[in-house]
Amino acid sequence: MDQSRKDNKGTVDQHSTLNPEEQPKHQRRKRYKGTHPKSYSEKYKELQPEKYAETIARVIQKGSTPAGMHISICVNEILEFLQIRPGQIGLDATLGYGGHTLEMLRQMESQGHLYALDVDPFELPRTRERLAAQGFGPEILTIRQMNFSNIDLLAQESGPIDFILADLGVSSMQIDNPERGFSFKTEGPLDLRLNPEKGLSAAQRLRDLRVDQLTELFVENSDEPHAEVIARSIMAARKRGAKIDTTTELREIIAQALMFLPKATRDEEIKKSCQRCFQALRIDVNQEFEVLYQFLEKLPQVLAPGGRVAILSFHSGEDRLVKKSFQRFFREGIYREIATGPIRPSAEECSTNSRARSAKLRWAIKA
Repeated sequence: MDQSRKDNKGTVDQHSTLNPEEQPKHQRRKRYKGTHPKSYSEKYKELQPEKYAETIARVIQKGSTPAGMHISICVNEILEFLQIRPGQIGLDATLGYGGHTLEMLRQMESQGHLYALDVDPFELPRTRERLAAQGFGPEILTIRQMNFSNIDLLAQESGPIDFILADLGVSSMQIDNPERGFSFKTEGPLDLRLNPEKGLSAAQRLRDLRVDQLTELFVENSDEPHAEVIARSIMAARKRGAKIDTTTELREIIAQALMFLPKATRDEEIKKSCQRCFQALRIDVNQEFEVLYQFLEKLPQVLAPGGRVAILSFHSGEDRLVKKSFQRFFREGIYREIATGPIRPSAEECSTNSRARSAKLRWAIKA
């Protein structure tokens, strides 16, 4: 046998017997595009935090949230209020990335049981896997794909609950992923549903609503000052045959509608209006106010005597609902104590996590 076809151990080189067209092509490892890759799919170091801890730490140190991650807000304040003890039954009503869940599980010291809910069919299994890797399996943690408005159904399984947390914010990994359509900054389908398998997308809602309904939606859900102008521009685009199926298509319509604004402030005003309009549509397609109201109404019947609930909100409408509900049940003697005002994240936390700036934490204790 030709010695040139043997390796240094005397074995036959299998690749050398193949025809040139059959030879496997060398695949170069995908390069990390600098320190600030723009594409979500290119941020593989951020998307794999377990492998690239230094990259993640640098991103967080700069006050940003790594792609595909979510930094939990007001963790210390929440734990200080909940006063979790081993052996208790708890609920994280909005699992998300699982940051708050992880900290609550650590407080329980492997005694008791924590339930966690989320409607997102894509992020939920990833979070379950992440928490299981930390040692928190079904013996201590039960995760359900369920809307938190159905906590009465969960209570049939769990019994009275000693502590409950609800973080009403949308998780960063949902916002950052352009395929979910939550952000006007990147091209993606205009969806905005937390569970894309149910309900109507934002694109469909834009096709269904009249001008007056769309105007009201922008005002009620986000206090948009240019609501009517934007609503009429959307209607005009529809009449021209535009489907408005993507995030960038809606962003461009909003931008064109506001070209009458003074040039000096126009870009910033367009950005704010995009943020408000996307928020308004997200609240609408997920029925966020309706499900929050149902959750608040059912809270007293699922909390154990002396049970504690903490709610973290990011929208004035949500905070108002929480405040009014807590005050009403306090007057009725159902809650023995409630927060006299919202707790805000520290200046230090806001400097390292810009998404914490609008957060408000309120709490209540059942009589």
